[in-house]
Amino acid sequence: MLANARMYSVTPASAEAWRTIIGWATREAGVPMEFAEHAPPKPLSGLWARGDLGCVQMCGLPASLREPKPTILAAPLPSLPRYGGKAVYMSDIAVRADAPFRTLEDTFGGVAGYTLKDSQSGYFAFRTLLMTKYPGAKYRKIVGGLLNPRGVIKALTTGEIDVGPLDGYVFDLMCAGDAAFAAQVRVVASTDPTPMPPLVATAPLRPEQIQALRTSFLRVREERSLDDARKAVLVERFVVPELAEYDVTKRRAERVEREGEPWP
Repeated sequence: MLANARMYSVTPASAEAWRTIIGWATREAGVPMEFAEHAPPKPLSGLWARGDLGCVQMCGLPASLREPKPTILAAPLPSLPRYGGKAVYMSDIAVRADAPFRTLEDTFGGVAGYTLKDSQSGYFAFRTLLMTKYPGAKYRKIVGGLLNPRGVIKALTTGEIDVGPLDGYVFDLMCAGDAAFAAQVRVVASTDPTPMPPLVATAPLRPEQIQALRTSFLRVREERSLDDARKAVLVERFVVPELAEYDVTKRRAERVEREGEPWP
């Protein structure tokens, strides 16, 4: 079985910390796994479609849509105050740091970007915000295929786009571990929170293996040898959510597809 934490391995320090945490939890559970490299520009959708995943970070939207359903093992609860002590996250809508825009409304009529159309944080969250709070908002051009938050930031700094969404937890990790890169952009709005992307399995684990893995992640908070790793990824502790909690992302995506103006 394979393990992977690419989704939130956004800096060298966070990548090492996730390997440390996941490695400890799987060893403690007695469920051996091998870390799989799946580096950009390979799409995460290809990884998530596999049936041999033992412990992999997966966006809540594809987790809710996937058939057969994945098994939820755990989800991180971020330590920063803006998460309110809940296992949630949001998308930050960013502009270039020296851009004249002060509010999201200031960007209307400009060029908006997004990561990929299967992304909750990089596409559907932004579109839901616009449809809900700014139903008349228009952009003169839409640029897609920016892959991930780093791609959005690069597009902002080069002037390819004026505004774009960043996974808020990714941006917090960047601010903590790659401050110079993160400082190139500025947040002008944030979306409503949705459940934090979980660690899942798609391999046919036995019930006792599932329980052992969940118990190990719940014990991460108590394991002093993992304190530095938890701090590096801004995680207070782990929780075990129900898969049904992620249906909110599916409903929002369905609304965008049903009611929203098509984006290229």
